[in-house]
Amino acid sequence: MIPFGLLSPMTGEALHHDTPHSLREGKRGPRWPVVDGIPYLRIGRNGLVGEVLGHLDKGAPGHALELLLADQDDWWTGPKADPAALRDLVREMKYVSLREACARLGWGRVGDYFVNRWTDPTYLAGLALLEAHWNNPLCAFELACGIGHYLRELQGRGVRVSGADVVFSKLWVARHWVAGQRPQLVCFDAASPFWPIDQAPVDLVMCHDAFYFLPEKPRILDALRKTAGEEGWLALSHVHNSARPGFSAGHAVSAAEIEELCPDGLVYDDDELTRALVAARAPVPAAPAALDHAEAFSVVCGPGMRPAPRPLVDGLTLPREGAHLRLNPLYAPDPAGDYAITWPSERYRDEYAARATYPPHSAGPETLEMTPDTLDRARIREFVDLPERW
Repeated sequence: MIPFGLLSPMTGEALHHDTPHSLREGKRGPRWPVVDGIPYLRIGRNGLVGEVLGHLDKGAPGHALELLLADQDDWWTGPKADPAALRDLVREMKYVSLREACARLGWGRVGDYFVNRWTDPTYLAGLALLEAHWNNPLCAFELACGIGHYLRELQGRGVRVSGADVVFSKLWVARHWVAGQRPQLVCFDAASPFWPIDQAPVDLVMCHDAFYFLPEKPRILDALRKTAGEEGWLALSHVHNSARPGFSAGHAVSAAEIEELCPDGLVYDDDELTRALVAARAPVPAAPAALDHAEAFSVVCGPGMRPAPRPLVDGLTLPREGAHLRLNPLYAPDPAGDYAITWPSERYRDEYAARATYPPHSAGPETLEMTPDTLDRARIREFVDLPERW
C-alpha cells in the first residue's frame, strides 16, 4: 500500500491510533472510527461517528459496521438500506457474491453500474486514457474509487495503490470482493476543510467517472495536483459535459471550463477513447473548443504524464495473459440457441447500449483463458476478467 499518513479533516493535524479501532488528534482531540481497517473520516456525521465508536468501544464491531454500511453520499435519492439485510450481509459476507452484496446494500441502479462496470464503455475509456499515457508508475491514488475496479487493474500490474471514497460501504466492498486487503482505503469527503491523507507525492493520481460530482472543482483539483507532486500526473475520465443532457446528477462542466481547469492537459472525447481501445490504436486528443458535442471529457495533465498517446495494444486495456475469462454476463441464451444482450434496466440500456463494444454472441464456450488467440474477444469485452466472487 501507499503509506499515507492520516490527518484530521477538520484541522489538518496528524492523527494517531489511540485504540486499534480508532484514531485521535493529540491526547484529547476528537476520535474517528476505523472499521475493517478503513478509517471513517467524514465531516458532518458527528452523531454517526459517536454511535459507531460506542459500539466499537463495547466490543461490537458488527453493529458498528452495519451503521457505516447504511451511510450514503449527499446525492443519494434511493431508499435507505434495510437494516435486516445489512445484518445478514455482515454475518454471511464470506459466502455472498459481489452481486448479492450490492443487492443487500440496497444500491439499486448504482449496483447495476458497479457489477457490470468491467464491460461498460466509460470504464473502458478510463483504461484507454491510462494506457495511452502509461509511464510505469510505481504508486497510484484514486479519489472516488468506488468499489475498486481501477485499483484491482493497476494492482494486478504491480502498482501500489490507495483509494478514497465518500461512501464507506463502497470501500468495504472493494476490500472484500474486488481489490483485496493490500490497498490503503480511506473514507472522506473531498470537500473537507483538510484532506485527511498526508499528501506525499505519488506517481499517478486518478479520478474516474466522478469529478463532475465534486463541488469546488478548482480547490479539489489543486489537492489532486499536490498529491501528484512535481513529478506525477493526473487522469480524470468521464467528466460530464454541461452542454449535453446526461444521466447523472452532479456539477457538469463546459469545454471552456475544462480548458481553464487543465491548461496543461490533453483533452479527449470519452467516446474516442473507447473507439481507440476497440481498434487497438492511439486515441486522438482534441482542442476543448472542438468537443462541445461530447457527452463527457477525459483529461490527462501534470508534469509526469507521457506527452504523446501511444497505441492501445498491450497494456491495461487487456486482461493479463493467463487470466481466466468469463462470457460477458450481459449475454443471456435466446430461444434460437444463441445469446442476446440483456440490459439490467432501461436506464442502463439508454446510457450504455449505443456505445457498447460487445457484439451479438453465437453459442460457444462460456469461459476462456487469455491468450494471443482470445485477445480480440477480450478487447471488445465479449469475454471479461471478473473477480473470483463476482
